[in-house]
Formats: sequence, structure tokens, C-alpha cells
Amino acid sequence: MKLITAIIQPDRLDHVREALIQADITRITVSRVTGHGRQEDIEFYRGQKIAPNLIPKIRLDIAVNDEFVDITVDTIINSATHNSGEIGDGKIFIMPLEECIRIRTKERGGKAI
Repeated sequence: MKLITAIIQPDRLDHVREALIQADITRITVSRVTGHGRQEDIEFYRGQKIAPNLIPKIRLDIAVNDEFVDITVDTIINSATHNSGEIGDGKIFIMPLEECIRIRTKERGGKAI
């Protein structure tokens, strides 16, 4: 099992959700977050570095069984990009998921996803 976390632009959320549903990936958690990456140049004022402004983003957390990792990642990549070649489309992180438990039924592992 893996936990896939994607940070995407807010205006791409509907596209990504629709694409994931078409790929039969329907269990996701969506959070509004802020952050900054390379798209913000570090500015200086009177010789001091000024922290970049935080930019609104969307965080998707998707727990999947191993056989769904590639299709999930490919779907996010294809639907989240603006195809402009500019920095800021987002990032995807893939982490091992040690355990998953469905609270209602107490099922564990891949069945709980």
C-alpha cells in the first residue's frame, strides 16, 4: 500500500478529480494548503532576505494498493499540468503506507482502502 500526496494548483482540482474518477480512483482527501517553492524568487530589502509570500495550493491524499500507484500518478500528472512549461504545476510524493484500518468494520490492510 502507498500514500500518494499531490500538491496542485487550485484551478486544477476539478480536472484532477474528474480524471481520477474516470480512472476508478474515488477515495481521496482534499485539503487547502499554502506554501512556496521555486516559483518565488527570494527578494532582498536593505540587504536582508525577505521570505516569499505563501501561495494557495490544494493537497490531495490518496491511499492506494500497489497496483494502483502508476495509474494514480499518471492521472494526476496528465490532469494537473497547465502545459505551459512554467514552474508551479505541483509535486507528487509517494510514501509506503504501513497500515490502513476502516474504523466502522475494523478491516485492515488493502481491504480497508
